[in-house]
Amino acid sequence: MDTGKVSRAFFRQRIAPRLGADRDDVALGPKHGVDFGVVSVGDHAVVTATDPVSILPELGFERAGRFAVGIVLSDVAVSGLDPTHLTVSFSLPPEMTDEQFGRVWDAIDSECRDLGVSIVSGHTARYEGCSFPWVGAATAMAIGDPEDIVRPDGARPGDDLLVTKGPAVEVTGLFATLFGDRIDLPEDTLETARQRLDETGTVRDARAAVGAGRVTAMHDATEGGLLGALHEMADSAGVRLTVDADSVPMRPGVEALSEAVSMDPWRASTAGTLLVAVDPADTDSVLSALEARGTPVGHVGSVKEGSGVVVDGEATDPPVGDSGWPVYERLLDE
Repeated sequence: MDTGKVSRAFFRQRIAPRLGADRDDVALGPKHGVDFGVVSVGDHAVVTATDPVSILPELGFERAGRFAVGIVLSDVAVSGLDPTHLTVSFSLPPEMTDEQFGRVWDAIDSECRDLGVSIVSGHTARYEGCSFPWVGAATAMAIGDPEDIVRPDGARPGDDLLVTKGPAVEVTGLFATLFGDRIDLPEDTLETARQRLDETGTVRDARAAVGAGRVTAMHDATEGGLLGALHEMADSAGVRLTVDADSVPMRPGVEALSEAVSMDPWRASTAGTLLVAVDPADTDSVLSALEARGTPVGHVGSVKEGSGVVVDGEATDPPVGDSGWPVYERLLDE
């Protein structure tokens, strides 16, 4: 099996046919490329999503903690409901000290307090064989009115398509921070690229978008990058997305670093980037709300009848893997 997320074919063959008991309270179960599931509990909906916990000591343990919790909360934030609860299971490497863990946990606690998220359960232990960066997993939840959920497959023909921040934000920040001494760029360019790592959160952007207008679907662009997320949104809703590449935001440092490491930015993981389908009557309001937060955003295209993703008039194929993974492995080997 290749590294990174499994393919759609693997999911359909190996996972989708075996999902345990068939329960009436599961309003939305697992789908490839869909960020969250939904369970009905009385008059409430419980949105839930599980992700690995990645701690990169090279970021500094406080920054690594903020980065990790932001990734975990993102998948429920795109439901349109605010994250409310979190459970975390840590399988820590034996060499991680109590003080280092304390700095990670302080950062997670601080971010959760600021967002109104309560940590309700978990597991913390050290085990031989565990190593950074993959040190566990976490499940985020959002509890709210089922009528307020923005479904991941809700994009409708006629909707406008918005993109925040643009491609390769996450990996640009990571590579410049972790491997700056191995990337042939001026130090001021690398420092600009490192700043992208602080733009990987989506919770506050998702909150601003759904508060400003009729958002029909949201998706965060992680593995497979912006192009992968576009295909996932189109496939889940059974629609075609048309995109003008020049209207997509491009953050400072992304193009320079992508060229320096021979990486396609459109196929590289970009946590922090949101795809937002919105009713055209509310497009200006949603754009204004995101811009008021200081979030770069572009009205990049529209949702049409059909299937697939068309960029600048050309049909595209879904990416096979993430263009950042081989670059990460190469830089790590160097």
